[in-house]
Amino acid sequence: MDRVSATLWAFLLLPLLFLAAPSGLSAQQGEIHIIEIAGEVDLGMSHYVRRALADAAAEGAPAVVLHINTFGGRMDAATDIRDAVLNAPMPVIAYVDKRAISAGALIALAAGKIAMAPGGSIGAATPVHGDGERASEKIVSYMRGEMRATAEKNGRNPTIAEAMVDEKVALPDLSLKRGGELLSLTTEEALAAGYCDVVAPGISEALGKLGYREPRIQQTSPDWGEGLVRILTSPVASAILIMLGLGGIFYSIKTGHLSLISLVGVVAIGLFFGAQYMADLASYVEVILFVAGIALLLLEIFVIPGFGVVGILGTVMIVASLFLSLVSNFNLISSDSVTVPLYTLAAAFAGLTIMIGLMIRYLPSSGTFNRFALTAVLPSGASDVIGTTYQTLLGSVGAAVTTLRPAGLAQLAGERYDVITEGEFITAGEPVKVVRVEGRKIIVRRA
Repeated sequence: MDRVSATLWAFLLLPLLFLAAPSGLSAQQGEIHIIEIAGEVDLGMSHYVRRALADAAAEGAPAVVLHINTFGGRMDAATDIRDAVLNAPMPVIAYVDKRAISAGALIALAAGKIAMAPGGSIGAATPVHGDGERASEKIVSYMRGEMRATAEKNGRNPTIAEAMVDEKVALPDLSLKRGGELLSLTTEEALAAGYCDVVAPGISEALGKLGYREPRIQQTSPDWGEGLVRILTSPVASAILIMLGLGGIFYSIKTGHLSLISLVGVVAIGLFFGAQYMADLASYVEVILFVAGIALLLLEIFVIPGFGVVGILGTVMIVASLFLSLVSNFNLISSDSVTVPLYTLAAAFAGLTIMIGLMIRYLPSSGTFNRFALTAVLPSGASDVIGTTYQTLLGSVGAAVTTLRPAGLAQLAGERYDVITEGEFITAGEPVKVVRVEGRKIIVRRA
């Protein structure tokens, strides 16, 4: 009878065991996603990490590992990654493979668990400018708050996190740093201070020590689009795209013709705003602002005589749209946070000035330009003079009859002539002077 009872109980409990097994097995069978945090932390990396975390959540990954080896990068990108890690629905583990410096330290602290390779280091998170100079007290204070709050969220000593940002923070109970120095922890120091949970030579070993037995790992990496965004949102690439875009627009306005140069300009502006949009820097607002600025400039040039309020407003809107597309965190707008965008714009406009100078110098004498500009001389009532030269007009002073953009009509020596400027725009009615005569081409300058 006892054996029969035992058998019945076994049959009754067996379904319960099968019901309980799938949840445990699925947790073990799910793939742990590895996200690479290597090289410079930039806005393209931020986009990649957010996408990879979302993919891991959608696939039900039991955990995510941030494989960190970086000297740091942009603070705005690091805070964006930090927020994404803190909001992740699954456990996030940071594996510091040699170093998590500056922005990398903030990202590592956001993870619930930190594993480090032997001989690694973490810390030195004070914000600096591109030239290595320490940022203002406002920015340093902001970073201290971010590091402190992140450490508190994961149960770590917040004072240690602050000491990584500000050398003035004292650690009287720990012999981790000397006065006046930023805190950086070695692997062993981080382990003793509670800033490292396990030490392991590799990710698999670290996962084993954290309780993930025979984990299945899925390696992730930026796709081609995210790689392109990282390149295009760099300061150098952004400056080049702005320069080429505005240069192409200037060429189209000067010639009144859409050509290959115009197409290059449109593509460059499209790539600039597209990359900034993908990196969550620009939105449709900046694009509308830029298009409206171009429209106002065209209105000023071709409809409203002179260059007044409308033209100035259009120029301001264009510059504002470009600047706003380069600034990511409006909570940090200060002399420090706008340094990179300002340098980027300065480089772009310096290059644009050179490009415009070359256009003004060489366009009037180029065959391509002359196909779209009036250069034949047509004095009113004197058709018999066509084919002659006009050296006698050299040095004469008259007035523009139409707006010269750069070609148009001018009154010279009592007659009307088709003239061309050296590249400048001259409003109708302004005095002009003939500075050069090349065959039947009369080149004038504002007198």
